[in-house]
Amino acid sequence: MLSGQRMPLIKDKHLARIFKFLIVFSTISLAGTWFASATWNHFWGTAALPGQPLILSLLTLTFIITTILGRRYSNFWLRQAYRISAIWLGILNYTFFAASAAWIFFAIATLLSFHIEPKLIAVVFFGGAMAVSLCGLLNAGWIRVTRVTVKLDNLPAHWHGRSVALVTDMHLGNVRGAGLVRRVAAKLRPLSAEAVFISGDMFDGSKADLDAMLAPWKNFSAAAGVYFVTGNHEEFTNRDQYVEAVRRAGIRVLNNEKVEVNGLQLVGVHDAELHDQETFRAILQRAGLDRNRASILLSHQPLNLVIPEEAGISLQLSGHTHGGQFWPWTLAAARVHGRFNRGLNRLGQLWVFTSNGVGTWGAPMRVGTKSEIILIRLESAGPLAK
Repeated sequence: MLSGQRMPLIKDKHLARIFKFLIVFSTISLAGTWFASATWNHFWGTAALPGQPLILSLLTLTFIITTILGRRYSNFWLRQAYRISAIWLGILNYTFFAASAAWIFFAIATLLSFHIEPKLIAVVFFGGAMAVSLCGLLNAGWIRVTRVTVKLDNLPAHWHGRSVALVTDMHLGNVRGAGLVRRVAAKLRPLSAEAVFISGDMFDGSKADLDAMLAPWKNFSAAAGVYFVTGNHEEFTNRDQYVEAVRRAGIRVLNNEKVEVNGLQLVGVHDAELHDQETFRAILQRAGLDRNRASILLSHQPLNLVIPEEAGISLQLSGHTHGGQFWPWTLAAARVHGRFNRGLNRLGQLWVFTSNGVGTWGAPMRVGTKSEIILIRLESAGPLAK
């Protein structure tokens, strides 16, 4: 592996970020739980359940606990606890905003001397939060195909007018498994994509029977092959276990390397190496790209984009952002990733497509985004390369 000595440092920093995130996440989630519960009790006049704040707080903490335990253990009860607590976190998101809106409405009504039954306030705002949450859960399970055309300079003649598919962020683990893979494969078959690219987070990072979850891929094929690079969730522990499972499923792993497929240069860079600019740049330099022929880069995140643009990459295919997955995190993701948060965008001569992904992380819901497979029709923007 190139610059292998850097990998422990990269991984240590990565784990430190995860630990810090879990602490902040737990604190905010617990505060939100107590706020939403206290607001409901105030407007409704009584708790829905005896010890309601404590019960809901334990449910919030269950997500953190099962996320940590799920890295080492896997059993029916742990998976069910994770799923229930993950759904609750999505509901908590909207009940928190419902509680905030209830207090704002109540304050305005009081200033205007307008009387409204407190229970009606609770029903309207909290009922709305539950309705949005239910729609988000249903929407997350509805996989759609997003079609886009990309024109590339020096595209090999073989690829002109042909399509490739991008599948990202399946997050197989405690919530979704082989069933999602079967559904994705069933969606892909009629699309007749020349090649399928999987740019990371095939797995959620939890302990699981990897071969069983990937079994449906063994019955799927594309004319020019199926290709994979790791995402950040494969990097939480030793990524080799995931890479080997993907290989056993018949998928080609691009291990920080370039391959040529019918004249098209295809480069894959694993997620850990993307974060170190020196390592990332060295991998692309070592690839020996021919700037007179089009190239596609698979990388999990739309990160350090200046590096592939300078290297002469034609098109980068990424995921990771989920588009923010559900409101208001859609706004936060857009602020962090800018115009590269989702969809097709350009930096200099580099085209970048960022997918919302097929699966979900945390709460299995989508509000303001969609679960998608990307079908990209490749066309020549100039003379066809031979």
